[in-house]
Formats: sequence, structure tokens, C-alpha cells
Amino acid sequence: MSQDQSRPTGQSIQPSRRRLLEGAALLGLTGAGMSQAPQAFAKTEEPAKRITKGRIKQSIVHWCFEKYWAVEPMIEIAKQLGCGSIELIAPEHFPLLKKHGLECAIASIDMGKDVPPFVKGFNNPKYRQQVIQATKKSIDACAEHGFKNVICFTGMAEGIPSDVGANHCVEGLKEVIGYAEQKKVTLCMEMLNTRDDSHPMKGHPGYQGNHTDYCIDIIKRVDSPNMKLLFDIYHVQIMDGDVIRRIRQHKDHLGHIHTAGNPGRGELDEHQEIAYKPIMEALLEVGYNGFVGQEFIPVRDPLAGLQQAVALCDV
Repeated sequence: MSQDQSRPTGQSIQPSRRRLLEGAALLGLTGAGMSQAPQAFAKTEEPAKRITKGRIKQSIVHWCFEKYWAVEPMIEIAKQLGCGSIELIAPEHFPLLKKHGLECAIASIDMGKDVPPFVKGFNNPKYRQQVIQATKKSIDACAEHGFKNVICFTGMAEGIPSDVGANHCVEGLKEVIGYAEQKKVTLCMEMLNTRDDSHPMKGHPGYQGNHTDYCIDIIKRVDSPNMKLLFDIYHVQIMDGDVIRRIRQHKDHLGHIHTAGNPGRGELDEHQEIAYKPIMEALLEVGYNGFVGQEFIPVRDPLAGLQQAVALCDV
């Protein structure tokens, strides 16, 4: 990934000085175009930042860090940091997560090679059966391993009016929500921003569910305890703002939370505008007991960024 040009220059990605792991070199990463993982992190006398309070359960989002660490080293890093989950990771890795006492806080769906899962959604009837099949497959994988959430999306508008797209989402979700209820799995619809066009994973121009209230309306109309909102703080900040008030307003519909710094979807550091500590406190205030997934794109040492993020959110 290229360095975010909105950040200060001279911050190269180097292995962290706070090294967490001992032993052999990290496993090579799989997948085309991925760079070689850094060497294993060895323990030093300098204490690592990690979760100590644990009132906010935290998760590492796999896609953000798979460029740097293979799955097994990422599991060790999650455990050392005190994170209880690695999420949006392929179901083939679920047994390994279970073996190491971790969860997948929310599972993705597979829409086929080179097709991001947010492109084809419930708003477009021509994709409906494909989306339902992929969603059921992820529901089954989660149910088999005792995991609780599967992500879902409105999809790209593709010329469909917003009210029509919402109606299609309700119709499609009602076809699968009973199956999710039966399997004791919750579907979480993600709202995404359409403003940032600088990077394919920083913003999603053309996505239909680009406002919190739009997604909440769909969720309410589906009318199931197993239909919730994936409240991505980064996306909400860009499109709607008023994050803490929205958390309080939609407390009964919060299924999962994501983080990232804005602007740029980078680390949760002093170069971004979101006040994460009071936001985490607001989540505790409304009784949220799910996971908070760290979903930022590193522009410097990824481990140092994770350490900083988990410490900041550990309120």
C-alpha cells in the first residue's frame, strides 16, 4: 500500500522497536502481490502497549495487516496485544482461531475472485441469489465455529434509485434473515462513505448505503433481532458526523464497530480528527458489549500503530 500523502513524510514502515514475539521468522504470506512479512518480533525489556482494562473487546481486521503478517504470526500478535479476535478473515482459518482461543468477531462474504463484497449487495435483484448464497455460506461457517456476526452490504447503486434500492434490500434480507436466526448468527449491514475517491478502500463512490439513517431504516424494516448495523466510526464521521449522538440514538441496533483515523483511514494518532476515547466511553455508556475492530490502513510501522490504537480504545 502506498503511503497516505496527507500524512507527514519520512515515516517509513519498519519493524517495531517494541517487539512482541520470539522465535522463527514469520511464515510467508499467500496471495498475489503481497510483500514478504517482516521478521518475528522478539521480546525486549521495554513494555509493549496492550489492553489492560478490557472493558472494550478489540479485534484486528485481517485485510488491513495481511500484507505484513501471515495468519499465525497475526494470531500471536493479537494474543500479545490482548485482542480477542481476528475478523474479516477467510473461514478456512476459523479452526486455527479457535485453537488459539480467538474469535472471528465478524465474517466477510465471498462474492468471487477480485470482487469486493460491498460491490454486489441486496439492493440489486440481479445479484440477489448470489448474495444470499454467499451470505448463507458465511452464516454456516460462523455457526459451525460459534462465531456470531456476518457482514452485509447494500451494494453499489448502479442507477437504482435510493428508495427502490432500500426496498430491494428489505426484500432480499427477509429471504435470509430467518436462516440467520435459526443459526443464531446476526447480519450487520455496513454504511460506507462515498466522499473519499483517493483509494479503493478509503471510500466507495457509488455505494448506495452511504448514510447511517438509510441503513437504519432498512434494518428496522427487516425487523429482526438478528439484523444490526456495522457502525464504522470512520465512515460515519465522513458522511454524517455527530458520532456520539448517533451511538446513543442507535444503541439498540449496533452490531459491530470499526475504527480508523480520518482523514486518510490511517492510524488512530495525532494526525487525525476523531476523538476515540470519548467515543469508546459512549459505547460503554449505552451498554455495547460487542467487538471494536481496528480497521485502519497503516502508513508506518503496523505494530506500533496497533499498539497505539488498542491502548487508546482501552478505556
